[in-house]
Amino acid sequence: MPGNANITVNPPRVSHARVVRLALPMTLAHLSTPLLGIADAAIIGRLGQAHLLGAIAAAAVIFDFIFWSFGFLRMGTAGLTAQALGAGDAAEQRATLVRALIVAVCIGAAMILLQAPIAWVSFVALDASPKVTGAARLYFDTRIWSAPFVLINYAVVGAIVGCGRTGVALVLQVLIHLSNIAFNIALVYGLALGMRGSAAGTLAAEALATLAGFFIVWRMLGNLFRADWALFLDRGKIARMFAINRDIFVRNTAVLFAFAFFTAQGARGGDIVLAGNAILINLMLVANYFLDGFGTAAEQMCGQSIGARDAQGFRAAVRITAFWSFAFAAGLAAVALISGKPFIDFLTTEPQVRAYARDYLLFAALAPLAGALAYELDGVFVGATWTRDMRNMMLVSLALYIASFYLLRPFGNAGLWFSLLLFLLARGLTQAWRYRKLSALSFPLAQSAAAAPVASASRG
Repeated sequence: MPGNANITVNPPRVSHARVVRLALPMTLAHLSTPLLGIADAAIIGRLGQAHLLGAIAAAAVIFDFIFWSFGFLRMGTAGLTAQALGAGDAAEQRATLVRALIVAVCIGAAMILLQAPIAWVSFVALDASPKVTGAARLYFDTRIWSAPFVLINYAVVGAIVGCGRTGVALVLQVLIHLSNIAFNIALVYGLALGMRGSAAGTLAAEALATLAGFFIVWRMLGNLFRADWALFLDRGKIARMFAINRDIFVRNTAVLFAFAFFTAQGARGGDIVLAGNAILINLMLVANYFLDGFGTAAEQMCGQSIGARDAQGFRAAVRITAFWSFAFAAGLAAVALISGKPFIDFLTTEPQVRAYARDYLLFAALAPLAGALAYELDGVFVGATWTRDMRNMMLVSLALYIASFYLLRPFGNAGLWFSLLLFLLARGLTQAWRYRKLSALSFPLAQSAAAAPVASASRG
């Protein structure tokens, strides 16, 4: 930090190999997430009661929405930690995590205290059958107690990613999934606790991951409470953290709305359209997990470069992560076109749904290419903590998406898919438009140094 002679900046090592080493563990961690839902469904599904399988799926939707809305605890913590790492400020790395943990505990406790109204709103919105709702409510009433652990784990993973230890983050994610499966089997089958057992198993897995996470960050960062509490409670830094978290919260909510809008409009076309689009969205989401890995790499290296005031490293990180993001997007688009039909046939045996999904396969295959720049620049903007601009560009893109849908409504489902691709493209292009200005503001000395030779040449 400026004025502190005891702090030495720590610019990142930027290379193709480092980008891949950072990205692949997070890609695997993202890909492992759907396996958790599949495992829970398989364990409950073997009880032989259809309404229980529907209940576990319904509860998963509720908790995914509730918890992912607070994903800023991971993203914001990662960006701020990476910047403190680049600045060589170990005390601020610890303080960043402590602030995030305090927020996580407060939000988690609020969720537990407000569980009754949260459940009421969630189940009214879900509008499932009475049997499904009753079973899902049993799950909800137990699982909601995991809220503080889930949010604490978001903050811990953010700190680990911000330190560039994505392999460790993968290990922590795998621990959650494997322990969840083990606890679920023991409680659902061993103790015959049914839905409550499944929820308790997931709660126990999140609690175990919290203990493991604290041990990891203690080894990485030392005693979290070693720094002066005046640093933890610095008003300026707390205000900055809340501003960043607010912006990411709005951004995440906009993304959730965009995909909910897509699903709702597809549902109006009938069951065949809804089912066909759902299959293609799943295909698109698998591709997104790969691209998110490179966004995470950009997040870490760009944040560290900002902290170290390393303009050259920052721009190199942006170029290299963009290269890999587009390279993987092209490969994923080709794989989707080649393997899309077998994927569709695997997920459904209904002839009409198969035929409908195949008709729109090209749109889903193009989605990775349309979104490659957006996913990469999301990581850049989070790492650089340009979150206000990321939020604003997301809202502009969302407005374009909604407007284009109504303009293209006469084209039916093709118009809906084209609007979604436009939304992905707009996110990337609007952020690219802002990138040049924000980069110049973040590294004014680098801009002056680059301009000096030109000025000298003109005088000569």
